[in-house]
Formats: sequence, structure tokens, C-alpha cells
Amino acid sequence: MEEYMKMQEILKKYTKGDKNNMIQILNEVQEEFGYISEQAMLDISKHIDVSLSEIYSVVTFYSRFTLKQAGKYHITICLGTACFVKGSEKLLDRAKERLNIEVGDTTPDGKFSLDEVRCIGACGLAPVFTVNGEVYGKATVKMLDEVIDNLMKEE
Repeated sequence: MEEYMKMQEILKKYTKGDKNNMIQILNEVQEEFGYISEQAMLDISKHIDVSLSEIYSVVTFYSRFTLKQAGKYHITICLGTACFVKGSEKLLDRAKERLNIEVGDTTPDGKFSLDEVRCIGACGLAPVFTVNGEVYGKATVKMLDEVIDNLMKEE
């Protein structure tokens, strides 16, 4: 019920039937809920009079949007050229092993999610990973383990 009310508050800000607001609405929904649910896409579709398939194609085209709810701690590993050359693939493999999930998944307890990105713009600090947007540069597998250990202790 709370999600429904928040969704209605977001939609009220935008003119009914105005297709030009799709990206702004999706951005706001992503910020509010952390992902774009099927119900949210249906609500947006009805509000701006656009087919559900068109909404879905926009959501899946832009990497900014996600269809899955992220964990409390969202870990991203950069696989851009500079990071990859300096060993970020080892970081990704270790994160998958430690969390027992694949890229794009969330742990069953909802605490951790894992994604890969192509570049976060911190090439001078390569390799890089982030947790909820906080950048960890010149990263090592040991550093990643320490960060995950500390986050697990916080619970």
C-alpha cells in the first residue's frame, strides 16, 4: 500500500498522457524504489498512455534502470579497459564466490547485490569497485574481502 501511495505521488507531478516525461518518471521511480517493478511500469504506461512494451524497452535499454531490487549493499565491479587490465576480473570472481551469487543477482537475505559496469570514470585508481556508490580504488582481492567482512559485521 505504501509503495502504491508513493507511486501515485510521483505520477501526480507529471501531466497525464505526456509521453515526453517517460525518462523523468522512470528516473524518479528508480531513485525512490531502487528498481523499476512490473507494477511501476504498468502504472507509468497507463499514466502517460504508452504501451508496456515501450516502457520495458526503455528500461532494458538504459543501464541506469534495473528490473531487480538491489541489495542493501550494492557492489559494482568496473570491467572497463583500465580496470580489466589491472585485474578487476579477479575482483569480480572473488565477489561472486564470497557472495555466492552471479552478476545481476541479490543474495537471498537481500543484503548484497552484484553488478559489473564498463567504466565509472576512475581509471587512474584502477582497478575499482563501489559499494552503494562509494569508490574503492587500487583495489585488491584482500581489500574486497575486508570490505565485505565489515559489511557483514554491520548486520
